[in-house]
Amino acid sequence: MATSPDRLKEGIKKQKVIQELLRGNFYGKVYLVGGAIRELILNSNPNDYDFALSDARDIKTFEAIFHSPAFILGKKPIHTHRIVIKDRSLDITILEGTIEEDLKRRDFTINAIAYDIKGNSITDTLRGREDIDRRVIRYPDENSIINDPLRMLKAVRHFTTLQDFSLHNDLTRSITELGRLINNAAPERIKYEMDLILTSANVAAGMKQLEESGLLFEIFPELDSLKRLDKEKQFTLETFGHTMDGFSYLHKYGRRYRLDEKEIKNVGYALLFHDLGKANTFTYDEKKDAVHFFYHERFSRDIAQSIMERLKFSTQEIKAVLSLIENHMRIFLISNDESTEKAMRRVVYKMGDLTPSLVILTLCDMYGSSGGKNNASTQRVKKRCAEIIGMFMEWKRKPLPRLVTGGDLLLMGFPEGPLIGKCLGEIREKQIAGEVATKGEAMEYAREQLKTAGSNTPVSRES
Repeated sequence: MATSPDRLKEGIKKQKVIQELLRGNFYGKVYLVGGAIRELILNSNPNDYDFALSDARDIKTFEAIFHSPAFILGKKPIHTHRIVIKDRSLDITILEGTIEEDLKRRDFTINAIAYDIKGNSITDTLRGREDIDRRVIRYPDENSIINDPLRMLKAVRHFTTLQDFSLHNDLTRSITELGRLINNAAPERIKYEMDLILTSANVAAGMKQLEESGLLFEIFPELDSLKRLDKEKQFTLETFGHTMDGFSYLHKYGRRYRLDEKEIKNVGYALLFHDLGKANTFTYDEKKDAVHFFYHERFSRDIAQSIMERLKFSTQEIKAVLSLIENHMRIFLISNDESTEKAMRRVVYKMGDLTPSLVILTLCDMYGSSGGKNNASTQRVKKRCAEIIGMFMEWKRKPLPRLVTGGDLLLMGFPEGPLIGKCLGEIREKQIAGEVATKGEAMEYAREQLKTAGSNTPVSRES
């Protein structure tokens, strides 16, 4: 049985935003619509609110009530105005026809319920309350997808983030049949929905839904070569398969190691992209009966960069994800009895604040490969990950000081150019290894490098 209208109305009227609006004088009708009503039915507190107005002049009324100007959102298919108040946003559209016609144009029935603020009445012609109670994501009709293909990805996002919800069979069929249309959506909007899927606790189910519908390969066609590689080579350990299985551990270990949403998101993308280069680097050693993917991380990095540029990732996001991809084998390579403390410290000093993210990527990759089972190999890697986290925490408390700068080397007589960067990098490596501990030792090493480079006797610029 659907949630009672009276109970829903009482819940809506308790919202501070609604109480503010009830004091306003409007030219026309003001309807609360969309996800806020869904959240209230699910006993959650909404942070964002959608409104539909019958009279465009009431945008000014909203601005006056909330003491904040409205601005137009650029990438939405429907002309939308937004007002931001503290940590909340109000999205406002102008009705084109009746509220019933407006609800039919919305994405899903669970978001197609309206509340008349002044009239204190509920409009639910598409039975959205019933679908919420049944935990079903259903569209008004297939035109909902055709008119805005991003709704296919939004459906999967709702499936991922709304607990115990499922996709209606008709919606699943339409996503499978119309998936090619997703790339008609703005890349920024595609990325926004993917971000929400990757940061959800139910990310593994969401990624599986994207895979099964084919939508994943429409958004990231580069993954198809991995899928084909698994099928053609009949791998026991699938390249694409273990990547997808790795998402089962993203939220678990991300939260355990206290990654924030931005970091979990970046690890999620790094996990999705980290083995893309394997399709380009597959080799088979017949004598040893062994498969190799030499330097696949370099190919993966280049492919991932192209994808992220296409989807308008920020510069900071691209830098973080690429660093994780480039280094995703580092912890595995030092997870043996011969590895030294210096090797672990080198990982921390190289990765810096990305160290916990690299640990999570390693664990997702490892458990995706082992099917979640522990063995001697996974225990060694887990032990190494814990040790690296410990060293990272120590580094955070007492960062390794910079002994010399580029300016110091210029004063010593180094010519401007790559020699300075090379020398600084070598000094840093020796500092990590414990071979250089003071500025004097670092400067002495630099002088030796300057002589080796064939420079003239250095002339100090200090005089």
